[in-house]
Amino acid sequence: MAEQLSFPQPHRTSYAAADFFPGEASAVARAMLREPENWPFGKLILAGDAGAGKTHLLTIWAETQGGTLVSGDIPSRADGPLAVDDAHLFAGDAAAEEALFHLHNNMAEARQPLLLSARVAPSTWGINLPDLRSRMEATTVAHIAEPDDATLQAILMKLLADRQLDPDPRLGPFLLAHMGRSYAEAARVVEALDTINLAEKRRITPAIAARVLEAATD
Repeated sequence: MAEQLSFPQPHRTSYAAADFFPGEASAVARAMLREPENWPFGKLILAGDAGAGKTHLLTIWAETQGGTLVSGDIPSRADGPLAVDDAHLFAGDAAAEEALFHLHNNMAEARQPLLLSARVAPSTWGINLPDLRSRMEATTVAHIAEPDDATLQAILMKLLADRQLDPDPRLGPFLLAHMGRSYAEAARVVEALDTINLAEKRRITPAIAARVLEAATD
């Protein structure tokens, strides 16, 4: 009998406000996002590790403010509040740095808030354009902290839901007790669990999760 093939199914990441867990790790950052009128010079950088929820928060902020979220490109200006995702990726690209510099100036002139996300503070981005580097390093940074237990479990459940997985109720507590404590690890574990689910067509249980965690240490 020919082996049955399994193909990855597309999954939808929800960025709805109702699907963001308001945990302690993001409490300070969320409080700052609610008050763009108090941002020094009208700008803010939201910094946090991959998987920390930066894109989710930028999406919510843009919708709440009636603004625009962009990713992968830099507009010359915006008619209202603007959020730029993964701004650190533009560092080192001369054209992108120049565009971000002019956007920065145009937003300030228009007195519109500018929100940027990045994995780290701008002093480590590697910006070559001196004028842009000085402006970015002078920007207030709101950090998303490492996840506490409640935040990590909520993230795990959301990632599983995004992939339409229905886990065993014991899975969350098991993973909290045994997995690494980071956003990136949560994403890695859920992706591995999804792969097993596709291949074996089984509900995700702690026993299956144990296989994933053991494989990572081999």
